[in-house]
Amino acid sequence: MIERDVIGRSAVPERHECGSERQARHRLVLLSFLMLFVELALIRWTSAYVAYLAYFTNFVLLASFLGIGVGFLRARDDRAALSRAPLPLVALTVFVLLFPVQVSRAHGRSLTGLFGMFALPVWLTLPIIFVLVTITLALIAEGVAGTFRRFPPLEAYRLDITGSLLGIVAFSALSFVHAVPLTWALVIAGAFFLILRRSSRAAATVALAVFVLAMGAVSFLPRQYWSPYYRITLEPRSDQGVIGVRVNGLPHQAMVPLDQLKMADPFYFDAYRHLHDNPLRRVLIIGAGTGNDVAVALSMGAQHVDAVEIDPVIQHIGELDHPNHPYQDPRVTPYVDDGRAFLHNSTTEYDLIVFALPDSLTLVSAQSSLRLESYLFTLEALKEVRTHLAPGGAFTMYNYYRPDVFDRFAQTITLAFGSRPCIDAGSGQLGPRQQAVLTVGSSPGDITCSTTWSPSPGMAPAVATDDHPFPYLNGRTIPRFYLTALLLMLAASILIARRFGGAAGRIWEYKDLFLMGVAFLLLETKSIVQFALLFGTTWFVNTLVFAGVLVAVFMAVELSRHVRLASPVLLYASLGIALALAWIVPQESLLGLSLMPRFLAAVALAFSPVFLANLIFAQRFEQVGSSTAAFGANLLGAMIGGLLEYSAMVVGYRALLILVLVLYTAAYLSHPKRATA
Repeated sequence: MIERDVIGRSAVPERHECGSERQARHRLVLLSFLMLFVELALIRWTSAYVAYLAYFTNFVLLASFLGIGVGFLRARDDRAALSRAPLPLVALTVFVLLFPVQVSRAHGRSLTGLFGMFALPVWLTLPIIFVLVTITLALIAEGVAGTFRRFPPLEAYRLDITGSLLGIVAFSALSFVHAVPLTWALVIAGAFFLILRRSSRAAATVALAVFVLAMGAVSFLPRQYWSPYYRITLEPRSDQGVIGVRVNGLPHQAMVPLDQLKMADPFYFDAYRHLHDNPLRRVLIIGAGTGNDVAVALSMGAQHVDAVEIDPVIQHIGELDHPNHPYQDPRVTPYVDDGRAFLHNSTTEYDLIVFALPDSLTLVSAQSSLRLESYLFTLEALKEVRTHLAPGGAFTMYNYYRPDVFDRFAQTITLAFGSRPCIDAGSGQLGPRQQAVLTVGSSPGDITCSTTWSPSPGMAPAVATDDHPFPYLNGRTIPRFYLTALLLMLAASILIARRFGGAAGRIWEYKDLFLMGVAFLLLETKSIVQFALLFGTTWFVNTLVFAGVLVAVFMAVELSRHVRLASPVLLYASLGIALALAWIVPQESLLGLSLMPRFLAAVALAFSPVFLANLIFAQRFEQVGSSTAAFGANLLGAMIGGLLEYSAMVVGYRALLILVLVLYTAAYLSHPKRATA
């Protein structure tokens, strides 16, 4: 790059020059660390307090991509931008605290804000969050770009990936120890102080101090915990011994004494009324939560209970605070795991398997529309459940769902077990939702049943599958709320990018890199959901996939720096073959493998396209005239890829590979050297 040549030929002594370059390298790594860490912290922070984001957490991710893309396109004075970045950061933090959105049972499950006041409407809250996130990341990215452009493109990209990897490792380590937001704030503030020049620190000190104080003020509230998934709050109720559990401001579950469950919530016992001559030697409870279902199973004579819960903090709360202390019973073995992954890795047969209200209220990651429990309710999952039932065994599930969702689950059970389930419908209504219990035997005649589910006349509800794991969607469609929000975000992004990033001309100049950004985000999303299916939807699996993607990117960059790569046409052809293989090999064939062969096959199929795609990117990126403009165009493309990810609700995740292939083909056709030739 021109900037690097100018620095290399300056009149400063060689030793000082090397020290300056070393400092610049460290600075770029730290800047990239800060940028990714802030992005991850804001995703967790906003979703913890704003119920509108409960099922739409990639809203903040898309705003982050937009901000980072605009910041790189601007790429001006890093000192001024970085010193201003804490201002919108603290504004966002304080806004979320002053105007939270949570669900109140006291007002008929209405949305409320601070002190039970009415919450701000969605059309006001989400745009404010979107703008503040965009500004925060744009200012940080502008500071990153100021150092990024001092190096040759591939060297800058390598240092950026190094910082991003460190950011993921640091945030994951804090999640592992259930760190509170104050810890995130201290890491962010410390990184700012290490990066900012002394002359710029004064302006940022006050904002960072307010940021740390705001985060600290909510970090040690009584009976509040932070798990890798949620902000968890315990609420003792007026009912004697009942403790409510809220996650991210939403009512989630309650710890209820067994005698009160029998009176107030008899549906916990409905399934057991249908089990005749069932010895209940082994019972599996998926979604065991704080322990209500475990206590019920023990009271009904279960000789042993395997209790699976995905959230370690929720399970620990149950161990400590449940009035009947079911987790302390020697007949109970607790597991912290994803329910579908537990079934994959277990060979045990059970007399009863219970899906105990496995409603996560959160997504697998900020980069997909997949909820933590989505793979539990697919046709393939229930077929797997059947293989784990002992002769004469039974399966049951219950929840509060819309009637059309219960019809879908009942139809899924019918197809998986070959017989219609017994249905026990509750009389209570919660808005559009209805409580009901579905129970089925491993074979016809294994249970007694007075009321069997029947589909509505002329209807056969479409079931969720492993390729289309959206059990709450009414058909293959994008809900109107999502569609409206996505279109508004797209319009806002175009206006912001044109106004502040001058993006139109620069994106056209690097349109192939823009298309690569769109395609790569979809490819990364497909990798995330595939590993979630094969190894569980836990936060740890998700983190490993993100880290694996960055490692694959790093390896591609290193190879590009030291080896002369093949011609673009050969690289694109290799990528096409890798995508075709990933599309041809059925997921169910991998599910049938034991753990290590499944892991190796998944890595080969998921990361081969990622690696080849980054060889293509690295080869092209090395030739760009402006690394920051090219990188900004690529990141704006990733933002569009995040919008297109919702197309999986219509076509399924496997079809995303076809879209990825089309986009990379378009990138090849728009390659500037090819166009010139």
